[in-house]
Amino acid sequence: MTQGYQMPDDFLWGGAVAAHQVEGGWDKGGKGLSIADVMRAGDKNTARIEDDEVLADQVYPNHWGVHFYDHYKEDIKLFAEMGMKAFRTSIAWTRIFPNGDEDVPNEEGLQFYDDLFDELHKYNIEPVVTLAHFEMPLHLVKAYGGFSNRKVIDFFTKFAEVCFRRYHNKVKYWMTFNEINNQTNYQDPHPLLQNSGLILSDTDNWEEAMFQAAHFEFVASAQAVQIAHAIDPRLQVGDMIAFNPIYPLTARPEDVLYCQRAMNYRYYFGDVQALGEYPAWLKKYWARKNFKLDITPEDLAIIKAGAVDYIGFSYYNSSAVKYTEDNPELDFNEGANDVKNPYVPRSDWGWQIDPVGLRYSMNWMTARWGKPMFIVENGFGAYDKMEEDGSVHDDYRIKFLADHLLQAEKAVAEDGCELLGYCPWSAIDIVSASTGEMKKRYGFIYVNADDNGEGDFKRSKKDSFNWYKQVIASNGADL
Repeated sequence: MTQGYQMPDDFLWGGAVAAHQVEGGWDKGGKGLSIADVMRAGDKNTARIEDDEVLADQVYPNHWGVHFYDHYKEDIKLFAEMGMKAFRTSIAWTRIFPNGDEDVPNEEGLQFYDDLFDELHKYNIEPVVTLAHFEMPLHLVKAYGGFSNRKVIDFFTKFAEVCFRRYHNKVKYWMTFNEINNQTNYQDPHPLLQNSGLILSDTDNWEEAMFQAAHFEFVASAQAVQIAHAIDPRLQVGDMIAFNPIYPLTARPEDVLYCQRAMNYRYYFGDVQALGEYPAWLKKYWARKNFKLDITPEDLAIIKAGAVDYIGFSYYNSSAVKYTEDNPELDFNEGANDVKNPYVPRSDWGWQIDPVGLRYSMNWMTARWGKPMFIVENGFGAYDKMEEDGSVHDDYRIKFLADHLLQAEKAVAEDGCELLGYCPWSAIDIVSASTGEMKKRYGFIYVNADDNGEGDFKRSKKDSFNWYKQVIASNGADL
């Protein structure tokens, strides 16, 4: 094992999932249809397709997930065996409000999460809960246009208030919108649908629509923060940023300046949610683009008053950019402007593996936003093979996590960054959100099922299970 650094005594070692990727039970307990329920299976070469309804002849992997809805007690017992002190999941919006706009919440759905949180507390595991994790009610998309419509702010804040009131004695740590800044990749329709419920046509200005929906989400998030604090001042509400640092390909000044603009563009979401205001450069950008956004003085006051308490973030990879002469305005086109970094390897899915980037990211966020941080996703999607004896030897995952953890610990012990906890992705194998695959596995616990939901779903411990158990027992000293 690698020698690490001991974390503070109250450090929250845990694991993470999302409701739609693990629960299954898509038609149980009064649950309504979410956008995840109409996303077909794909793979690393085939994009997932979203339908308007559930079609009988299509495969929807989120319908079964890994049957956590029926097996959560068994799974939580395994989490406890690992020594986890925290478990990050989401509350499926459509379990509480099946269509999203009902007057009265669904009691059966509320009770499910009561039971889930009670089971976690039975083993002294702290729930860490995301309110909106790519699970918007499909009805809000079809009837209202998702967060293109100001009315959806009220539907979200009502959902948030119901959850805060019901669970404030069971859940301390909350997050509002998962990976809200993925929408900067607006050329891909999936982030716009998953984050904001947007379905756009070729005649729409997708970038302007992204900025408008994000603004309504900022207002909704800030209102949720204020509601939570009014209900129970002990509650901690964070944002959730997908953080992958962007590097200049070279030391050429134009590359460095373009990299700065790319970072500003991708992470202005954190500026608004953590600092409570829009940055000056972005207002100039909107004016140059002639964007006409519905932003009121009242909205800005709400955003200022509802800054988040901490920064929840995911970290998987980094990217690099290079200035080109045909882009004198330094406009950032995510994906199209990325270039290969020759100094880091890549995973089977093409993601750059960059542990040092995690330490860099934590220092960047500390300097920029000055808030406590919580790593709520960090993991390695890979092809895992179960041996005849039931074992799964995932040394590659252990190396990935150990290398990243060491850098996170250095950021705390040597750089003075404040880190609340570490919840790697994922506590157990899940359905991939990006591809809908099971074979892209992340968990410490193997689930015996394939991409079509075939298998007995039996749980088995991978080698990484026992490795992480030792990490937690040593409070990070043994990596």
